[in-house]
Order: sequence, then structure tokens, then C-alpha cells
Amino acid sequence: MIRAQALTKTFGDTTAVDGIDFTVEPGRVTGFLGPNGAGKSTTMRMILGLDAPTRGTVTVNGHRYADSPAPLREVGALLDAHAIHPGRSARDHLRWLAASNGIATSRVGEVLDLVGLDAVGGRRVGKFSLGMGQRLGIAAALLGDPQVVVLDEPVNGLDPEGIRWVRSLARQLADEGRTVFISSHLMSEMALTADHLIVIGRGRILADCSMSDFMSEHAASYVRVQSPASAQVEALLLDHGADVARVGSELRVQALDAPTVGELAAAHGLVLHELTLVRSSLEDAFMTLTADSVEYHASAAREAVAA
Repeated sequence: MIRAQALTKTFGDTTAVDGIDFTVEPGRVTGFLGPNGAGKSTTMRMILGLDAPTRGTVTVNGHRYADSPAPLREVGALLDAHAIHPGRSARDHLRWLAASNGIATSRVGEVLDLVGLDAVGGRRVGKFSLGMGQRLGIAAALLGDPQVVVLDEPVNGLDPEGIRWVRSLARQLADEGRTVFISSHLMSEMALTADHLIVIGRGRILADCSMSDFMSEHAASYVRVQSPASAQVEALLLDHGADVARVGSELRVQALDAPTVGELAAAHGLVLHELTLVRSSLEDAFMTLTADSVEYHASAAREAVAA
């Protein structure tokens, strides 16, 4: 478990993390989301003792990470996959990590095989592609078979197979009862991976809830209706208090749910060819929630939104 209480970090006059409270529970994948500059990386660095909080506390399994007698056995982390000496082989990099934490050398081969790098374990890391470096970083995070796993943008540089593998790995670790905390900008992937979301903006918590609750609260939805009698259906729904927008051949209905729309149409003998609940994506919901927390706006993006 990871627990933050009134966690604050300032750099001079800038407050990067502003008195946040959250708990990352075991047995589920918790996604950590926020725009660039929101404070995600700073928060993760404080969890791992790389940055000291200005105020507040953050603990892992009830104590500070720095107080753990064998850190890799308790917490596995990937923050920067490139923080490896380029002249060292993948296998040697993992060997010295194992030796420094009292981990059996046999574990090195196990994690190399787990991440798909066993065949290139003897190759120098400086020759690795971005995706291979990410896999090695994940291998290092799992080396001590930890109960807490913290991964910052773990799918960067991975191909579709690799992205699916990370998703399956995260789910497997959570199913084993471990605490899994993942930061990512890839919303479509997070929607498939996370059970719970913590969303941060300008250093403050904007949401801390289950994925289903987040989508229910922040994702726009409408009922898509297509009918050979669309004008009659539209008039009927308007009479019953619905908001109806016509887009091409379809009606987009809000304020009435799909079962109610179907029952009204059936009661009036109107044929429907389609009756579908359409909900916006996690990305759309995230953008709506964080619209006032985005620090860097591209001018083209602003023009597109204005249009």
C-alpha cells in the first residue's frame, strides 16, 4: 500500500505538489493521470525517496521507502528506463542490482525471460531500442519480486504486442494481491488496464475514484437512434422531455436512457433500426476534467477547440 498525507513539494516559489492525500490499495491497478507539469513525476519521486517532501508524508507499507532494509524486495519501480550505463550488458545490470539487494542471481534469468530479453541479455544496453530499454526497466522493477510496483509511462516505445504484454502483466500483478501504480498518457490503454484512477492537475487531486465512477461522472453520453420514422420519433422524444440533436440520419438523445427510448417507440408502434448508448472515451473525460489544469497549450489546439 502507498499512502500520501498532505504531501507537498515546492521548488522555490513553485508548488509542484500541493497538499495531496491518496491511498494506492493492493489488489488493483491504480492509474495516475494528469497533464504535463501536473506533479505526477514529482509525486512518484517522493514515493521512492528521490525527492524529499517539503511538507507531509508518503509511506510504502507503513514506512518511508528509504527505511526499507531491502528496497527492491519491497518496491519495484520504473521511472527512467535510460538511467543505465550504456556500456553494461542487460544481464550485468540486473546482476549488480541483485547482488546489492541480496537477491539470488538465478532471478536475473527469470526476469529477462519474463520481459522477453533473454536472447539479448548479453548485449550492451547502449545498443538497445527504446522498447527494449523499457522492457529492461520493467525487468529491474520486478527483480526483487516486490509487493509494490510503481511504473512511470511503462509502454513508451513498445509495439502493440509489448503494450498488450504490459497490460496483462499489470493485471496479473494486481490479481496476485500486489499494489500496482501506473502513470501514463496513453488513455486508451489506461482505460483497458486501470481499476482505479487518481487524477492530478496543477499539483492537486482532481479525482480519486474507480474507473467506472470516473466515467459515470465525467464522460458525456447520449443514446443514438436510427429509425425509418425519425421525424415521428424525434417529436415523440421531445414531447417526453428529451434533448434531441439530428446528425445526418441519426438522432442523438440525452435526458432519456436507452430503455425508455425503446419503450416509448414500441408503445407508439415506431420501428427503430438502432438504439445504442454512446459514451465518450476516457481521453474525452480526462480532457474535460483537466481543461483548466493544462499548463502548456499549443496554439493550433486552441484554434481547433474554438472551431
